[in-house]
Amino acid sequence: MAWIQINTTVTETLAEPLSDAFMECEAVSVTFEDAKDDPIFEPDIGTTPIWQNTKVTALFDAEVDAKAVILQIKNHLNALAEHSFKIEVLEDKDWIREWMDQFQPMQFGTKLWIVPSWCQPQEADAINLMLDPGLAFGTGTHPTTAMCLRWLDSNPPQNKTVIDYGCGSGILALAAKKLGALSVSGTDIDPQAIQASHQNAERNGENLHFALVKEFDSKPVDVLLANILSGPLKELAPEFQRLVKNGGELVLSGLLASQAAELQTHYLQFGFQLDQLETDEEWARLSGRKIL
Repeated sequence: MAWIQINTTVTETLAEPLSDAFMECEAVSVTFEDAKDDPIFEPDIGTTPIWQNTKVTALFDAEVDAKAVILQIKNHLNALAEHSFKIEVLEDKDWIREWMDQFQPMQFGTKLWIVPSWCQPQEADAINLMLDPGLAFGTGTHPTTAMCLRWLDSNPPQNKTVIDYGCGSGILALAAKKLGALSVSGTDIDPQAIQASHQNAERNGENLHFALVKEFDSKPVDVLLANILSGPLKELAPEFQRLVKNGGELVLSGLLASQAAELQTHYLQFGFQLDQLETDEEWARLSGRKIL
């Protein structure tokens, strides 16, 4: 079966109304994309911002009268009267296979690999984490996750205690455990992240402790990893001071390279000397020790 795709680019105020109008025309799905390379790096917690210029794409089955849909949309939303819409015919594919092909084994450092469950490990003797894209963010594809994984590969936490703060999919917690950590726990504000982390731990034969932030408690640990965003990282400095042993290591990512210097200065007030900086594209990772 073929599909019909209709899209146009609108301002952020029109994106949601257009999406609603497409759904009223019985679209199978509607997606938003950044139309002008204007990424939103750090949205406020609990918000879902839309780009200033948003490409809105609606998918319909092949029987739809695309021109009639566009006419109905323009009649319903006067602001779209002058907009041009593009109509495309999509040939049927094995979409599940197409999606799976996007995710292949990835290497981080010298010995750490992330391997989707439908792939065979490329190096059987390596440390292979079986991890599928799923409920929560974090499969190693984002630069901030990749930098944290490379740090773990270079600094294996042998016989150390570790916290993955903002665990997402649990990928950093799993990597730490596979690299020899004595004990690992993780926490997040999102219940789906806790669910995904438990599922991934089970898939990898590990029994790790994950809990929501409001229920999370831990003694000070040797290593704390936090791949979040600059704003929350700044707010969490007192909590991380409590959770990291004297002389313990702190790894922060999720921040932009332009935010690193301010965060280094801020954390120095809480006894952390974060003097190791790695950047990847516009993103950064800071690491160092608790010196007080």
